Amino acid sequence: METKAKHYDMYVAGEWSGTESGARTEAVSPATGEVIGAVPAGTQDDVRRAIAAANEAQPVWAARSAFERAAAMERVAETILERRDELARTLTLDQGKPLHAESYDEVDELVEYFEMAAADAVRLGGAMPPSVDAGKRVLLYRVPLGVVGVITPWNWPYTMPAEALAPALAAGNAVVWAPASATPVCSLELARCIADAELPPGVFNVVTGPGSVVGDEIAANPGTQAVAFIGSVEAGRKVAARAAGKALLLEMGGNGPLVVLEDADLEAAAEASLTAAFLCAGQSCTAGERFLVQERVQDAFLEHLSSAARRRIRLGDPFDPETTLGPLNNEETAGKMDRHVADAVEKGARLLSGGGRAGGFPTRLYYEPTVLDGVTGGMLVAEEETFGPVVPVTAIRDDSEALRIINSSPYGLLSAVFTRDLARGLRFAESARSGWVNVNATTNHWESHLPFGGRSGSLSGLGRVGGRYAMEALTELKTVILSLPEAG
Repeated sequence: METKAKHYDMYVAGEWSGTESGARTEAVSPATGEVIGAVPAGTQDDVRRAIAAANEAQPVWAARSAFERAAAMERVAETILERRDELARTLTLDQGKPLHAESYDEVDELVEYFEMAAADAVRLGGAMPPSVDAGKRVLLYRVPLGVVGVITPWNWPYTMPAEALAPALAAGNAVVWAPASATPVCSLELARCIADAELPPGVFNVVTGPGSVVGDEIAANPGTQAVAFIGSVEAGRKVAARAAGKALLLEMGGNGPLVVLEDADLEAAAEASLTAAFLCAGQSCTAGERFLVQERVQDAFLEHLSSAARRRIRLGDPFDPETTLGPLNNEETAGKMDRHVADAVEKGARLLSGGGRAGGFPTRLYYEPTVLDGVTGGMLVAEEETFGPVVPVTAIRDDSEALRIINSSPYGLLSAVFTRDLARGLRFAESARSGWVNVNATTNHWESHLPFGGRSGSLSGLGRVGGRYAMEALTELKTVILSLPEAG
């Protein structure tokens, strides 16, 4: 069925409008190759207008009770639920995720983020520590940071923004959001849900356009008091430099080591590896991008993996209920996959399956599920974030070698280990330099209420998103001392 392209506007100061320049860009579906929308190409002036509106609105919004702000977040969640089918279909068209296998799940998780922010907002408590002076009382309570600039990626274009938008708004901040230019249509559909919750004009703003223009202005403009960024390491470093001196929440890349020790349940490890490598077509910061398998069980693991892939992985039309693997989102990502696979094979890795783009589809972004064996350090697929549907397998001798590989990586976001010995798994988890470690679960398992972020000193970020932890990051403590009149 042919898709009718829609005309979209930005949302600034409570109104939908185009950019002052009138410039627009077309959004093309990675799934069908069709033009599905035209969105404004925002400018620095558009961002400045949004930031000014946000600064004017924020004190009024912060003065609302936590219960009023929570009610607004509940309205957003209710609107998302009402539009669940439309949002899921738009996500599949704009991002490429399989509709039934993934898109509905992301919409449902989006609801969770706004419901959770509503609940956390009314539980954001303070304290009353003692004073050295018996005639004084000390109050500590959390207050919003002010105007939060939010810059988000295209791989999870609903839930990644919600990780920052929902807690920021619920806590009393105003927001200026720059969504990824690769998925602008579903981002603006989400913006419509937030706008329809009737927040005061200027509290929520969204400006579409290239990150080098819109995101850069959000990061650098003195009118934003904090910046929440989710995306690549390269972009995150630029944002951090431009936002120097502001409160920062950065969730960046990883290469998701998944370790299979000789006492693991190999069938369970193989099943989990499919989710690690192929969920979102491998385009996830928590994707398994290094599979470290103990030599004694390497062949058996690969047999289990091959068998599980034949049963579970189907590359195809993302609207087909049987499809579990859709296209990559953009040509830059597909080109990186090409380079990483070619580099690995050239340097001695064995290609066991896949390895190239699949023919017979509407676009060239459909990539075969790929398995590489004999991957070693120095190969791009081992050292960088590939962001594609690939299982790169490296043989290891023991726990120590696996930990050496993990801890020498510049990344430190999430790791996983499979072993039947839970004490061994816990010791491994405590030694791995990752912000999150799963024992006997895929790298792509996370829970939205738990703190998620990179280990200190790594390239994977700063601070924690997830539930009340994000809300704490987007507020700050204020100290008030009351001097009491003398009794009597």
